[in-house]
Amino acid sequence: MNATLPTAEALRAALAALLDGLPPRQAAQAVDRLIASYRGTTPTDAPILRDRSDVAAYAAYRMPATFEAVRSCLAALRDAAPDWAPATHTDIGGGTGAASWAVAGAWDGPRTTVLDWSEPALALGRELAGASGIPALRAATWERARIGASPAPAPTDLVTVSYVLKELTAGDRAAVVDAAATAAQAVVIVEPGTPDGYERIIDARDRLIAAGLTVAAPCPHDDACPVERGTDWCHFSARVSRSSLHRQVKGGSLSHEDEKFSYVVATRFPVRPARERVIRRPQIRKGQVLLELCTRDEGLRRATVTKRHGTLYRAARDTAWGDPWPPADAPEGPDAA
Repeated sequence: MNATLPTAEALRAALAALLDGLPPRQAAQAVDRLIASYRGTTPTDAPILRDRSDVAAYAAYRMPATFEAVRSCLAALRDAAPDWAPATHTDIGGGTGAASWAVAGAWDGPRTTVLDWSEPALALGRELAGASGIPALRAATWERARIGASPAPAPTDLVTVSYVLKELTAGDRAAVVDAAATAAQAVVIVEPGTPDGYERIIDARDRLIAAGLTVAAPCPHDDACPVERGTDWCHFSARVSRSSLHRQVKGGSLSHEDEKFSYVVATRFPVRPARERVIRRPQIRKGQVLLELCTRDEGLRRATVTKRHGTLYRAARDTAWGDPWPPADAPEGPDAA
């Protein structure tokens, strides 16, 4: 099933149907409080989503962006392991289930379990899944659990942890990452594309490697990240289409927005990571494309691809921030350095 686009459309439709009666003023107030929590620096030992109005506002405000960020990470995993597919999936701190929607769009029918400590989030997530028309989502299990303190989840093929670590204390963050590493064959962790989000991803990456997993994406290697911590950070961008409901809740007028995120994907099975990855938006100039790359053997480098590179130049013009380089189908040609 190539369900990425239909799944995205189904998510927008389910949100519109279930949140149609949400009063705009109430939604705006809830969104303002959620933004303060999202941008704050104090971890919590209680759910941020307190009641249905909070959860409904969160779903309209964050689910489309979380879905697109996780979808991008799953695409990187599929690139690195094209023959692998999970039969089971556990979404730790999954809330209303955005990551589970992305998983349902990436593979046929994984059996999903969503764990979260907010019963209102689980309840709305269950409603949205039931309205999805997607069999795997409708069959998902939604369980209440205190994230970080609970025992490791049951063994599973895939664990997703999206936009969760920021909400936790340092001890609970470590416990969640270790639990994911213990339970899963593949782990996908996503955080906001901010300097502190990147720091949490690097810490998680180190723990996953120490637990014996191999980095599948975005890094081309398991060595130390070559980005100089404290002066720069590694992050990526996903384009998010805004529905009318989304624009109303967020107070915006554009039909889209760009979600910035940092992530790591690690596995216990063999993978083929990208040889190099584009880590900044490509700069397209007259007759040339400048690519900022993280590489397997050379650390960070800039590639200048010009018209003399022929088909490689045309590929560079179509390459996006976060893509592997060179493309898998790129012909052999002159060095693009």
